[in-house]
Amino acid sequence: MSAPFRHLLVPTDFSPCSDEAVRVGADLARRYGLPVTLLHVFEPPRHLVARGPREVNAMMGALEVRLGEVRHRVAAGGVTDVRTIVVQGAPLEQIVEMARDGGFDLIVMGTHGAGGMRHLLLGSVAERVVHRAPCAVLVVRRDAALAQRAAS
Repeated sequence: MSAPFRHLLVPTDFSPCSDEAVRVGADLARRYGLPVTLLHVFEPPRHLVARGPREVNAMMGALEVRLGEVRHRVAAGGVTDVRTIVVQGAPLEQIVEMARDGGFDLIVMGTHGAGGMRHLLLGSVAERVVHRAPCAVLVVRRDAALAQRAAS
C-alpha cells in the first residue's frame, strides 16, 4: 500500500493534547515509513524578552532538550526518520510557514477541544491552522482519542 502522504509535520506544545497528536503522527509515520518533523513554537513572554537574549536562548535550549525527549520516544516507537525544530514566534504563523516552506503535506496536531465562551474569546490555534494551512490537517482531540481507545 502506498503512503497517502510524504512528510508529516507534528507541532507540539508538550500538553497532553499534543502528546496524543504526537502518538497519532508517529503511528502514521511508522505504518507508512514516513519522515516526521516535530515542531515546537516558542512565543517568549515579554518579561523574558526584556531580560535579554541570554534568557531567551537559555529557554530555547531547554525546549530543544525537551523536544529531543519527544523525538526519542517517537524513534523508540519505530519511526526511523524523526527531525526536531524549535522556532521562536507566533504559533499559528510559524506552523503555517513551516508547512508551506518545508513541503509538508500533512500536519497532525492536537486541540484542547475548548468550547463555549473560552473558545469564542481565545479561538483555537488548531482551528486557525486548518483554515490557513497549505496542506491537509489532522486535528486530534485527546478526550475523543482516549475514549475511542478505551472502547476498543
